[in-house]
Amino acid sequence: MTFTSPNKPRLIQLIKELAVVHGKVTLSSGIEADYYVDLRRATLHHEAAPLIGQVMLDLLDQNGITDFDAIGGLTMGADPVATAVLHQAANRNRSIDAFVVRKQAKAHGMGRQVEGPEVKGKKVVVVEDTSTTGGSPLTAAKALEEAGAIIVAVATVVDRDTGAQKVIEDAGYKYLTAVTLDDLELR
Repeated sequence: MTFTSPNKPRLIQLIKELAVVHGKVTLSSGIEADYYVDLRRATLHHEAAPLIGQVMLDLLDQNGITDFDAIGGLTMGADPVATAVLHQAANRNRSIDAFVVRKQAKAHGMGRQVEGPEVKGKKVVVVEDTSTTGGSPLTAAKALEEAGAIIVAVATVVDRDTGAQKVIEDAGYKYLTAVTLDDLELR
């Protein structure tokens, strides 16, 4: 099923303009690429951020993921995506909280790895800005399950098509992406 959203074409245009950087780069996974999608240039942009929230909600809705309580992922790439969804959900009269998953639990204070409203017993969606290997959402998923959350899907704004989908699906999670390399004309 091809994913459509009235806001997707403008979002793709903004991602191309703001976030696609051409040139040799080494990704955090160690993989070398001829381009880099620096999605924070879009997720933190005044026009693109609201579109990301709208497009991600449309993606989830079209794939039957409508019954969930909260959204978030591994800090820091997931943070602006989750808050964009939280705000756009509120605009649609939906109550969806956001959460942040630290790379490791704090050594002080409450010692939490998952910050924000309580996720124990809640249905959650794990998000990521750009997927390469799937490692970040799986790290977040592990922490969320340890905190008692029920993961209903993993959703990413841009998938680099470098194996993340298979890794995440092999781990037993439904995987969704809003924007592909074909959408960005990077293939």
